[in-house]
Amino acid sequence: MLPSVAQMIPVLQTAIGPMILISGLGLILLTTTNRLGRTIDRVRILTAELPTAPESKRPKIAAQLAILWRRARLIRMAILLSSLSALAAAILIIMIFLTALWQLEAAWLIGSLFILCMCCVIGALIFVILDINQSLAALKLEMVVDL
Repeated sequence: MLPSVAQMIPVLQTAIGPMILISGLGLILLTTTNRLGRTIDRVRILTAELPTAPESKRPKIAAQLAILWRRARLIRMAILLSSLSALAAAILIIMIFLTALWQLEAAWLIGSLFILCMCCVIGALIFVILDINQSLAALKLEMVVDL
């Protein structure tokens, strides 16, 4: 027997949390893809400058390119983990509804999906923090005065 509308209201309320998570992940994805785009643009500028750069500037440009490569890899991981978290949250929403409709007891599955979401969010945020640290290292290379 299918649940009534009154029985589905708590299910809808439960599904709001993962929906809000997906919205927040969209902002993280927007930020990280913008950071990746800026990193790629900076790499293109530096690689275009490299052939005509004086010999004294080449090591500095090479060091910046190495940092930018590390940053791009960090950002890629942040994007991957954010996307996986959003995917797991979407599956979580579907599972919440299916378990309610079919009156299944699958708390372990719902809990596991939620834990997966949170672990991916934590990982993505760690990679964003690591990227920010790398961008500060690149900034330090550009500064005339060493701190």
